Formats: sequence, structure tokens, C-alpha cells
Amino acid sequence: MQIYLPIAEMSINILVLLGLGGGVGFLSGVFGVGGGFLMTPLLIFLGVPPAVAVGTEANQIVASSVSGVLAHWRRGNVDVMMGLVLLAGGIVGSTFGVWLFKILRGLGQIDLVISLAYVVVLGIIGWLMLIESVQTIRQSRRPAGAPRRKLHQHTWVHGLPFKMRFRKSRLYISALLPLAIGVLVGILAALMGVGGGFIVVPAMIYLLGMPTSVVVGTSLFQIIFVTANTTFLQATMNQTVDVLLAVLLLVGGVIGAQIGARAGAKLKGEQLRGLLALIILGVCTKLLVDLLVTPTDLYSLGGGVAH
Repeated sequence: MQIYLPIAEMSINILVLLGLGGGVGFLSGVFGVGGGFLMTPLLIFLGVPPAVAVGTEANQIVASSVSGVLAHWRRGNVDVMMGLVLLAGGIVGSTFGVWLFKILRGLGQIDLVISLAYVVVLGIIGWLMLIESVQTIRQSRRPAGAPRRKLHQHTWVHGLPFKMRFRKSRLYISALLPLAIGVLVGILAALMGVGGGFIVVPAMIYLLGMPTSVVVGTSLFQIIFVTANTTFLQATMNQTVDVLLAVLLLVGGVIGAQIGARAGAKLKGEQLRGLLALIILGVCTKLLVDLLVTPTDLYSLGGGVAH
């Protein structure tokens, strides 16, 4: 069942797109990530132009994240105040990121920048999460009397001004830290077509010291609005959002997120982080190989997008 995608200028099997959307939606519900870190490379692997994959995936993340948030909201696992602070930074970052995306695309360097960004960011985050999760699992198996490492320690960042009280997370910290995290995630959302959950989730746990129980729902809450802003700007400034492609991914994503939220409740926090780390490293490895291996076709005329 082939369907033609007008913005991507290619034909693709409908069932493949529905399956990809469902799989990414499942990850959204389980790990509290938008899933773009996996879907964007997969679309590129299928032949979708990187610029279109990034712009369209931000759209798909909106719906799958909404579905995931509703599931976590019913359990009371969303810190709205923390989510709003992250969102404020995310709006600023995503707006700047789309502007930078337009400049790089005009220079003809956006495809290379997207691939390099994925390799660097996913490689660093994946290894850090894998090492930490393995250490946590080992410590959990120690005798009851053995000393355990603190989940996070107070450093100079916790002494920053403009402190706020986040009652749901039982924190009293500077708003500048989550604001800065939001800006970084917004830029990544625009340049990589990701919700930034793979950055936000570990940052909220290890930098902010938030309880794991509210991290996933809060992450998805801010992802909704950051990716919605990114989608709107990508469509108006860069014309890289393929609506037909997005709709097919949305259908699978909404269903998958509900199933994933139920599955995630049955796994321990360190197990979830370990699984996510392995998935991230797998995607990173594939992208790195594609960058290093000489392509079969040295020249391509299909990288442009019609206006």
C-alpha cells in the first residue's frame, strides 16, 4: 500500500509508517521521551530528506506526548510548575533553533549538521545513562547495610538566585537551572526534530533532583508545547512539514503511547534508563556508520524540498 508524500517528494508504504508511529509512541509512554531521537533517523534511513524528517517529526511528537501526558496526569505524576519553567526556556530555544535551521539550510549544510548533532548528543547521553544505570543496579544488589551513593548532590548550581518552590517535586531551587535546560532542549527540538526527553529526563533526575515518579509526566508536559511551537515555525519559515506523513505517524503514535505508559509502570527506574540508553546507542552507531561509509551514489539530486 504505497502513498505519495508531497513535501518529501517520495512514495512509501502506509503500513511501515503506521508501525513506526506505533513503536515510537510506545517509547514515549514507557520512557517519557517524545521519541524523535529514534523516529527522525528512521525516517532518514527510509529515504525521507533530513530537513523534512526533522520538521515533520516535531509534529508527530505533539500528539504522542499528549496521549502520554493524559495517562500520567491521571496518576498525578505531573509537576505543572516545573513544566511551565522548562516550557518558558523551551519556547525561546526552539524559536532560535528554527531560525538557525533556516540559515544552515540556506547554506546547504543542514543534512550534515543534523547527522553530526545526533551522533554527538546521542553518544554522550547514551553512555552516561548506561553507566549510571549499571551502577545503580549493582548498588541495589548490595547488602542492606552497605552505604549507597546519593542520587544527586548539592553543588554551586543549587545556590543560584531566583529560587522557586516546586511542591510536587519537593524542591526549592533556582528557576535559572530548569530555564537553561529548557532553552537547550528547545534548540535541539528545532535542529534534530526531537522532543528532548532524552536530555530532560536525566537532567531532571540528576541535576534538579526530582523524584523519578514525576519526571516522565513532567517531561512529556513541556515537550507538547515546545514541539508545537517548533512545528508551527518549521511550517511557516522553512516549509518542511509534510502533513500527510505526520498524520500517519500520529495515528500509530497515539495508540502506542497508551500501551507504553502501562508497560512502563511495571519496570524499575534504573531498568528503564538502561533500556533507553541501549536504544540511544544503537541509533547513534547506525548514524555514525552511515557518515563514515562511502555511499553507493556519490552524487544526489533529491535533497531539495519544493516550495
